[in-house]
Amino acid sequence: MKLQSMTGFARAAADHDGTALAWEVKSVNGKSVDVRLRLPPGFERLEQPARQAVQKRFARGNVQAVLTVLRGGLSIHPVVNEAFLTEVAALAKRLEQQFGVAPATADGLLSLRGVLEMPEAQESEEERASLDTAILSVLGDALSGLENARRAEGDALRMVLSGHIDRIEALTLAAEADPSREPAAIRQRVGEQLRLLMDPAAALDEARLHMEAAFLAAKADIREEIDRLKTHVASGRALIAAGGAVGRKLDFLSQEFNREANTLCSKSNAAAVTAIGLELKAVVDQFREQVQNLE
Repeated sequence: MKLQSMTGFARAAADHDGTALAWEVKSVNGKSVDVRLRLPPGFERLEQPARQAVQKRFARGNVQAVLTVLRGGLSIHPVVNEAFLTEVAALAKRLEQQFGVAPATADGLLSLRGVLEMPEAQESEEERASLDTAILSVLGDALSGLENARRAEGDALRMVLSGHIDRIEALTLAAEADPSREPAAIRQRVGEQLRLLMDPAAALDEARLHMEAAFLAAKADIREEIDRLKTHVASGRALIAAGGAVGRKLDFLSQEFNREANTLCSKSNAAAVTAIGLELKAVVDQFREQVQNLE
């Protein structure tokens, strides 16, 4: 499976027996699937199946779908309420005679509410079912287009995330290989610090020096952090290779990366390792920022 971004746009249109149908769908980042539909009046019946169609395709993202229907091919004839029109015309005539108001006109009478009605186009159950099927089919085409758009962006994110993981691995190996982690190097630094604090003429207790160096070496040991970082790197690569809706898992992994980077910095007893830890934190932040765009 491929990675998917949560952002994308698509449009699909078709003609069904003289009726023009069009769907526009777009999605942005979201913690879960949030579907918002805009349907023309009279098509509310399609809300549930349309919502289910979106939810079946996507695991995360705020999705907005807009349906446009331009009807054609159905005859619509105006209906005049003649009884009401007769009463209104008689009233208008009486007002003209009694109060001298201007005579009523045909267009004025027809514009009164209740006199002239434009009924909705009549269609059989079979025609309505056929139209609904066509509308949902066009929605399917639009959702396929949205999937393709999200996957195209997902491919670009795959390259970016893989690059971040490669950099995290390189920094982990650099920390592992840094000479400052060797017990001999730690012992030398401890000796230099003690010489600065003690009387230069005083002799150093080699046994005590060895003990202090061993203690600091154990305290500053980052072997576990390096091992966990290597494990997280392998997990990240496996998730990216698997594809699908792995955004939440990669987000959790980014938190684990950050935790190990913080611990590495806190345990560091050398400027070189601290610099590696700080750069590692920066790369992890970039990794997590990009992960937020994944389904």
